[in-house]
Amino acid sequence: MKNRERFKKIMNFETPDRIPRIEFASYWDKTLERWYSEGLEKEKSDDIGLREGFGFDDYRQFWIQPYKNSCPEPPHHGAPVIGSDAGYSGIRKELYPMNAYDPRELEAAAEGQAAGDTVIWITLEGFFWFPRYLLGIEKHLYAFYDMPDLIHRINDELADYHCEIFEKIRRCCSPDFMTFAEDLSYNMGPMISKNFFDEFLLPYYRRVIPELDSAGTLGFVDTDGKVEEIIPWYEEAGMRGCLPVECNAGNDPLRIRKNHPGWLMIGGIEKRALYSGEVKMKEEVTRKFSLARGGGYIPSVDHQTPPEVSLEQYRKYTAELALAAVIDGGAEQPL
Repeated sequence: MKNRERFKKIMNFETPDRIPRIEFASYWDKTLERWYSEGLEKEKSDDIGLREGFGFDDYRQFWIQPYKNSCPEPPHHGAPVIGSDAGYSGIRKELYPMNAYDPRELEAAAEGQAAGDTVIWITLEGFFWFPRYLLGIEKHLYAFYDMPDLIHRINDELADYHCEIFEKIRRCCSPDFMTFAEDLSYNMGPMISKNFFDEFLLPYYRRVIPELDSAGTLGFVDTDGKVEEIIPWYEEAGMRGCLPVECNAGNDPLRIRKNHPGWLMIGGIEKRALYSGEVKMKEEVTRKFSLARGGGYIPSVDHQTPPEVSLEQYRKYTAELALAAVIDGGAEQPL
């Protein structure tokens, strides 16, 4: 069975030949620094080469940034780019580029997808994420009260942009799944109320998600932190699943499956288990892959692998994935 068929089967709660093996997050530079010092070769040091070297399946992500390289940048993480409606108007010409991805890279990935070898994944910056980027973390949260018309203006134009650029992407291929980058949750739950979600986000999801559905593209929300409270919000919006299902924030994929039987998940392997001893690592992998055999879930580290994980520990983890991915009655898929 080829990679794309395997992905589609498990996301349709069907039984593939084995569970997909993926590392969805990019590799942390501090983790790579450690691994290089421990003997990891640098010849294939980009994410694609690293994943191939560690035996993961071929997933290609295209992150669509809704601003040009010439757009002003925040002076530091979380700082504002703009502070008012006039500020948004002032940078408007720097936003929503239609050349937000390399068409040659997409065409190459589309060839792999057509052959069944590649799963294509696009990321769109969402209706919580992008206004926050422009307004800064603190001012964005106040803006729901102080500048509601600006939040709606940004998200209205962002929704139009997402629909337009998705239609352009579809002329080359239909992505297999899409993530709205949001990070709407923190370790205790959502950063906004359900009322604010319904007013400022939901109408715009409802404009974009039908476009995804028409292309057979599964819609996921990418939000760190505790996600379980907001799953019903996103189910109402038509979203199909989430990642990364961070365990340290109190999420449990098994509990989510019990409470939301049709909800799709990627992630959910407790990152700390990778450096907490081989027994704990194996227990964690076994527990999460036992759930994955029921479909609708692909286990993966629940965010970037931290630098506390040695290269030897990571190699043991990937070897354990190869064993755990086997479906009963199937053959072991060696790395």
